[in-house]
Amino acid sequence: MEVEPKPKRRLTIQMDELWSFVDDKGNKQWVWLAIDAETREIVGCYIGDRTGESAQKLWESLPSVYRQCAVIYTDFYSSYPVVLHSKRHRAVGKETGKTNYIERFNCTLPEILHHSRKGVAERAEM
Repeated sequence: MEVEPKPKRRLTIQMDELWSFVDDKGNKQWVWLAIDAETREIVGCYIGDRTGESAQKLWESLPSVYRQCAVIYTDFYSSYPVVLHSKRHRAVGKETGKTNYIERFNCTLPEILHHSRKGVAERAEM
């Protein structure tokens, strides 16, 4: 994943995970995402299961400047505190607004994917 270079300074990211099916309903996958709260750029991504190992892979997908400088806002999912350094991690509820950007993105992503699949199917029928 290519991310715009950032200077070393305080950065803020939001992390969350959502599930989706791949091919059929028997193949449930979790999409783990990290978004820069200032630029709204996706800065980390991992697709896997919903385990601590996948949370670790999301952490490893972040550019080093984010691993060194970012404050990370997540929900209270139990894998985050195991993987994320306590000085940088803030587990918060939705009412705080500190995870609004990633939550909104996760709500619109399935709709975007649905429309893109529909477009591919329509083009294939032509």
